[in-house]
Amino acid sequence: MTDSFYALAGADAESFNTCTPESVFVTGTDTGIGKTLVSAILVRAWKATYWKPYQTGLSDEAGDGPVVRTLSGCAEEDILPPAALLQAPLSPLAAAQRENRTLHPLTLELPRARQPLVVEGAGGLMVPIAPGCLMIDLIAHLKLPVVLVARGGLGTLNHTLLSLEALHHRGIPLKGIVYSANSPAQKENRHLVETFSQQLAAPCLFTLPDLDSITPRTVQVFAEALGRRSPPTRPL
Repeated sequence: MTDSFYALAGADAESFNTCTPESVFVTGTDTGIGKTLVSAILVRAWKATYWKPYQTGLSDEAGDGPVVRTLSGCAEEDILPPAALLQAPLSPLAAAQRENRTLHPLTLELPRARQPLVVEGAGGLMVPIAPGCLMIDLIAHLKLPVVLVARGGLGTLNHTLLSLEALHHRGIPLKGIVYSANSPAQKENRHLVETFSQQLAAPCLFTLPDLDSITPRTVQVFAEALGRRSPPTRPL
């Protein structure tokens, strides 16, 4: 693959590592960090099915499912309906409480799909879903490896290493990290994360540069770059 191909995505060839398609849970070290964009890239690259169990903030927007469908170009049936739709732009627990609802995340089962599932969480690992249940507890319950989306710049060391420590403590496997938003310190930060997380291998799957706009073409370019580095495999 030529460097000009990667240049369309604003990245270099080293930004894309071998990544075997499989069902994963996409979470982040923060909110608004790029989980939905990463989910769309994985859906397109792996011809996967998308599921967001808990969608909040519907009072302000249509939700992430329609965004993933538009960006990835997947079929309507490849976007599965959430287990709960909530209006307030808050954590699932807080949004459900405003509607006098109680969520039961540990009763959820993975939907059946013929291709890999890309499951997107709400917020980060420690976001509460129900009394006594955090997002990380749902991940452990679903028994999926994690794709962790992290910022590339200032602050990422603390947030990323804390997230990796929490995953390690619960025995949750890590598929890899996607760093969003380039910064002068990104390579140094990646190296330090890898150095201080040796108990839980933390490979970088790919990096996302600062993007002026996000379009289906953006997702196509990243998905093709990731797909060409990914060996074929049968989905889980």
